[in-house]
Amino acid sequence: MTHLVIQAPALAQDAVEHLSRLAGARRAVELSPNAVRLTEADAAAPTRRAVADYCRQAGVDWAYVEPGARLSDWKVLAMDMDSTLINIECIDEIADMAGLKPQVAAITEAAMRGEIANFSESLTRRVALLAGLPLEALDRVYQERLQLNPGAERLLLAAHRTGIKTLLVSGGFTWFTGKLLQRLQLHEAHANTLEAQNGLLTGRVLGDILDAEGKARHLAEFSQRHGSRLSQAIAIGDGANDLKMLGLAGMSVAYHAKPVVREQTTHALDVCGLDGLLNWFEDTCG
Repeated sequence: MTHLVIQAPALAQDAVEHLSRLAGARRAVELSPNAVRLTEADAAAPTRRAVADYCRQAGVDWAYVEPGARLSDWKVLAMDMDSTLINIECIDEIADMAGLKPQVAAITEAAMRGEIANFSESLTRRVALLAGLPLEALDRVYQERLQLNPGAERLLLAAHRTGIKTLLVSGGFTWFTGKLLQRLQLHEAHANTLEAQNGLLTGRVLGDILDAEGKARHLAEFSQRHGSRLSQAIAIGDGANDLKMLGLAGMSVAYHAKPVVREQTTHALDVCGLDGLLNWFEDTCG
């Protein structure tokens, strides 16, 4: 039988007791004040559905995990940037500097929900609205608005200590991924490059746009270079543009994601920070 890990920013004891009964768990092992492993839990489809329904209503993250699961068995950690590693959609905040956030954000939301099938088209439309904006606006977004999502640094520290290679792959911009690459000591980062002339954005992207296929390709190539099978890769994302990358990875994690993503991943974190992932492994939990 498998174990069931449950966690929440404020995990209530009645939720622990209810889920323990629901899953027929043998015992509850506290991993931290807000995370519990329910051992030898029933993983049959009806029970999984009941667990999922209750957790959704109670605001609890859940994951079935194999006994003895270890983070050190994985070799690659690939992450999306906007709204996954960081708290914002960079292009929306850049647009806000020009008073255009509502127009750009509407396109961003539609793309993330999968309503605009062609990501390249949606990005081209959004970037065109930024023409004439000074490059200093990008620096202001980084300095004033960009924050790491909760648990990001702890997750990456654990990955690096374990020897996992880290990849940041984004449909966003190299202006931001380059800074995060150095700041977080990531092994590699890829994104789109905004064209600028005389210190002003032209409203165009240089070269091919990094879309869903590009993200998947970078994960496959990065894994191969580092001697990892795709089955040994963990990928984390939140939008429709991440689905092809997530589909390649042995473990796919939807982080505070759109429903279209949550439905197609092996794991999810809906309420906890990124370091909630660590509670799924016995060599990093607690």
